[in-house]
Amino acid sequence: MGINNSKYWNEALETQSRDELEAQQLKDLKEIVQFAYDNAPYYKRSFDAAGVKPSDIKTLKDIEKFPFINKKTQRETQGVGSFLGELCAVPEDEVVFISTSSGSTGVPTISPFTAKDFDEFQDTEARWFWQVGVRPQDRYVHALNFSLYVGGPDVIGAQRTGALCIWGGTLPSERLLWVLKTYQPTVIWTSPSYAWQLGEKALKQGIDPKKDLNIKKIIVAGELGGSIDATRHAIEELWGAQVYDFYGLSDIFGACAAMCEYKDGLHIAENHILVETVDPQTGRVLPPGSKGEFVFTTLRKHARPLIRFRTGDIGWIDTTKCKCGRTHGRIHVLGRKDDMFIVSAVNVFTSDVEAVIRGISGITGEYLIRIFEKDFTCKYSVEIETKFDNKQSDEEVATLVSNSLKARIGVKPYTVVVHKDGDLNTRSEHKSKRVIDERTQKPE
Repeated sequence: MGINNSKYWNEALETQSRDELEAQQLKDLKEIVQFAYDNAPYYKRSFDAAGVKPSDIKTLKDIEKFPFINKKTQRETQGVGSFLGELCAVPEDEVVFISTSSGSTGVPTISPFTAKDFDEFQDTEARWFWQVGVRPQDRYVHALNFSLYVGGPDVIGAQRTGALCIWGGTLPSERLLWVLKTYQPTVIWTSPSYAWQLGEKALKQGIDPKKDLNIKKIIVAGELGGSIDATRHAIEELWGAQVYDFYGLSDIFGACAAMCEYKDGLHIAENHILVETVDPQTGRVLPPGSKGEFVFTTLRKHARPLIRFRTGDIGWIDTTKCKCGRTHGRIHVLGRKDDMFIVSAVNVFTSDVEAVIRGISGITGEYLIRIFEKDFTCKYSVEIETKFDNKQSDEEVATLVSNSLKARIGVKPYTVVVHKDGDLNTRSEHKSKRVIDERTQKPE
């Protein structure tokens, strides 16, 4: 849909007034809630038990009357009554694609799409690619896992922009670097960790990402790093390229939100997703702009509608008009609810620690957090790597890291363990595991 001389993929949609957007959201919300009630056994049972019915939706705020669902709901209903389960609202012969979650927080869950769902999914992906500046003259490498991963098909969205697309997948680093050097692509999408690691490996092979490669834009997703300024700037400096963060959920579709050129949060596809923010403990709905757990309701996905899905992601949404001219809200993601821990009454996110680690010179940027109990209180330790040419002693590095964490977060780590470059074993070609929770009694 994009026009070569336009900054928007769909200008009418992306710049419509909040009143127009919310009027369309309400229309779609009424339709999808009724559709879910009529066609998905779980929603019929759940709504009836809660004493609510689709006709109760008169305003967008009325969604608050309806019950939540979460990953546990998906697991418990998956495969019940049919292969697709009780949350599915269409017969299997209308489903053309399924992806699965990584299973990192439990049993993998499937995400089904009708042909219309999938087409709208890819149109949204094209919108994000266009938003970060991908154009027909670009060469794009899709370096994401294609095996059941919902981000795999997003390459189709890139093709819709007219860019030349290279379906890389999870190639070994040496092979991917060969692709980057030989084909000279201008855009790549991978995880923040892998973007950093790939740049490091290039340098060790005598390849300067800034001079020998032609990458101008790096899209990252799957981890929080792209929204952490220190991490994003470190990757940008390493590659001499602009880094843009995308955010997606296997439960909905590939990238549901993406940065624009101003990088002030991620524009979320509000024509597809109604966003609420709730108190992570009580579920109480919070005013717009408040920090809490994101709750998403899909407005147009018919294969498996999600009505008030608790994402487990913590952040806030800004619905004011962006400098780029787009009116769809921008989400600011702080981290996973599961990755937050409390030390001395201070809420600590993995992203807080990463922001500090990636901003310290003389260390590689790799890190591991261990959460544990000592004297009946929660403590944390941090393990890092020192660069091979760092002249400081391990004790000096540990003190610097500890004091920097204290200054940023408010609480020092119990210990800082310093490893040699490459010894931490946190590098991964997809999502890196950076938190080990050793507590015997973990909070709900």
